[in-house]
Amino acid sequence: MSTPILFVIVGKNEPLFEAEIDTTSGAAGGNDLSTRQNYFVLHSSLDLVEKSSWTTNNMYLRVVDKVNHQQVSTFLTAGNVKFMLLHGGKGEEVVKNFFNEVYGYYVKLSMNPFYKYDTPISSKSFDTRVRAAARAYLS
Repeated sequence: MSTPILFVIVGKNEPLFEAEIDTTSGAAGGNDLSTRQNYFVLHSSLDLVEKSSWTTNNMYLRVVDKVNHQQVSTFLTAGNVKFMLLHGGKGEEVVKNFFNEVYGYYVKLSMNPFYKYDTPISSKSFDTRVRAAARAYLS
């Protein structure tokens, strides 16, 4: 049984991108209660991310929170945009490689003159690439 993986990009005031990935079939899934609980866990971890960001110079903050056999890993960009991943205990190198690939996609998106910084990401191409990277690294 594989638990769904929740990936969220958080800007200054709101989530910019959300993806719930089921690594077994590649489709979004999960019941409503577990989905809401996963979002709550990520939201409650934001304070720990802020605290951790002041104690290190690294962009990859590793595991910042553990709840119910799930872990929250975080990557912080230079512009203070947070990449947060709720997963069931994947290896650190695997998660770091996933974050680095998604960060490359995010940099390419932010260089697009039609994308305004710190606004929700609605690009279908970005969504497809993030989901493909999640299946490649996190399955």
